[in-house]
Amino acid sequence: MNKNVRGWTVTFAGTGINLALGVLYTWSVFAAALTEQLAWSKTAASLPYTVACAVFALMMVPGGRLQDRFGPRWVATVGGLFAGGGLILSSLTDSLFILILTFGIIAGIGIGLGYSAATPAAVKWFPPQKKGLISGIVVAGFGLASLYIAPLTNFLIGNFGVKSAFRIEGLIFLFAIVALSQVLAVPLAPTPSAAPSSRQTGPASSTSVPPQAATSLNVSPSSSAPAAKADFTWQEMLKDSRFYLLWVMFAAGATAGLMIIGQLSTITKLQTGVSWGFAMVALLAIFNAGGRVLAGWLSDRIGRSWTMRIFFSLQGLNMLAFTLYSSPALIALGAIMTGLSYGSLLSLFPSATYDFFGTKNGGVNYGLVFTAWGVGGVFGPLMAGAVVDLTNSYFYAYLISASLCLVAAFLTIFLKSGPLALEKA
Repeated sequence: MNKNVRGWTVTFAGTGINLALGVLYTWSVFAAALTEQLAWSKTAASLPYTVACAVFALMMVPGGRLQDRFGPRWVATVGGLFAGGGLILSSLTDSLFILILTFGIIAGIGIGLGYSAATPAAVKWFPPQKKGLISGIVVAGFGLASLYIAPLTNFLIGNFGVKSAFRIEGLIFLFAIVALSQVLAVPLAPTPSAAPSSRQTGPASSTSVPPQAATSLNVSPSSSAPAAKADFTWQEMLKDSRFYLLWVMFAAGATAGLMIIGQLSTITKLQTGVSWGFAMVALLAIFNAGGRVLAGWLSDRIGRSWTMRIFFSLQGLNMLAFTLYSSPALIALGAIMTGLSYGSLLSLFPSATYDFFGTKNGGVNYGLVFTAWGVGGVFGPLMAGAVVDLTNSYFYAYLISASLCLVAAFLTIFLKSGPLALEKA
């Protein structure tokens, strides 16, 4: 098969896997049913989701390392077995503790393994100047999943009950993920424009990025994304200040985005008095997916740093504006801006990780960066809930989120392609 065709086949298989793994984003539908049909408290119904988010983020590290060592096919296959199996096992219990184990831990492990394998497998088929676009396409599936899984879950719960919904979706996603995983593969040899595999100081090859183009991620609009000058191990990456910059920025953006995603229905009701939460969540999901592709494409052209600066600034201003949104139309605007900005993170940060640290160990390296998402996923919703409980308003939660995003926008000026760039800036 032609290498370009094979690369796109792997890309769309990865997107399909993420379309199934995105069941995580539809937990609110299950949570509502658990409170209504099984008389669970809202706090109890949120615990399996919180645990799943944390396990998902933590599993990105071993999942990425396994993917780098054994290849994406087997890792994604095991991920499908865990994700689907966790949902099926969730159909057998009424116990909160068991559901935390089956959905939170078992399904969370599967989501982490599958997600960690899909993007690195796809980007290795393409030259550096397409890493952003390819990353965006693959991860768009995760953001778009709630558009079809939420109504499917609602239909299954309404007609068969919450337990049957877990079982049916578990079977569907198990077989879908395992089947699509068999398509995942990496090239047998580096693509012509792939980055060197070791730190050599000899003359650059004809496909290398010129030294002047590799001094910063702030490339000109006509420039392609810079190739990494070496393939870093995870130990080497942890000695580089750029890792910590990326981690802090990712955590800041994830805190703001996941706070709104987790609270949007409540925000809509509280600030407008209208129960349009489902429509707002669907709107956000569309732009969440679109933001991943748009930011990936844009960053391939103007550079990761400039694109991050744009979207962090947009999200910061949007968080400030949320304090004034008081109509469905304005909340819809806020959902669109949140979706675009949050979605951008999921293509910009893997792409930047591959730019800085190479693709050879990209799975484990991005897994470590992705732990920032887990921190944001826990801190954002908990912080918002605490603020609302104390003040009956999201005002201070918006201010905290806006501050984090604007600080992250400022930190982008320190992103350079050379090692330990923060100290040298």
